[in-house]
Amino acid sequence: MTYLYLKAIHIIFVVSWMAGLFYIVRLFVYHIEANERPENERLILQKQFEIMQHKLWTIITTPAMILAVLAGIGMLYINPGLLQEHWMQVKLAFVLGLLIYHFICQNIIKQLKQGIFRWTSTQLRIWNELATIFLVAIVFTVILKSAVDWVYGLIGLILFAVIIMSAVKIYKYYRLKPKKN
Repeated sequence: MTYLYLKAIHIIFVVSWMAGLFYIVRLFVYHIEANERPENERLILQKQFEIMQHKLWTIITTPAMILAVLAGIGMLYINPGLLQEHWMQVKLAFVLGLLIYHFICQNIIKQLKQGIFRWTSTQLRIWNELATIFLVAIVFTVILKSAVDWVYGLIGLILFAVIIMSAVKIYKYYRLKPKKN
């Protein structure tokens, strides 16, 4: 029964963590795009985005990540045999990628707070889709387990990534296209 409670907690906090990751990068995009505004408006917007980023990161995203990881570790402690499963090893590799993504986002927060703008809004839109790719990969790995044909799964993941990245580029094209009066 403890395993099922941990599983429920794990799922709840993974959802919260992912929501935070998705939203934080959108805030980065808006923060960067505020540079295109007049100075008085830019300063107000960027200060507000810093506050929003800080609260989202420290109150929701990072605590959710910690609790999701702890619940996951708890499930593995209760059922260590899962570590022998190939699908779990693949899932943990994707989770490691997601953790790296999390800490890169944390670094971006620090850079933006210092007024360092290394990313363009388009690069951040593409970066935002990487979290989606990790989410899709993890969910499919967990649900399909050993039934996954790894070659087809990898091809499908690459195609999904290409579609997502293409959608970002198409959105940019239409967003920047001059409007007819």
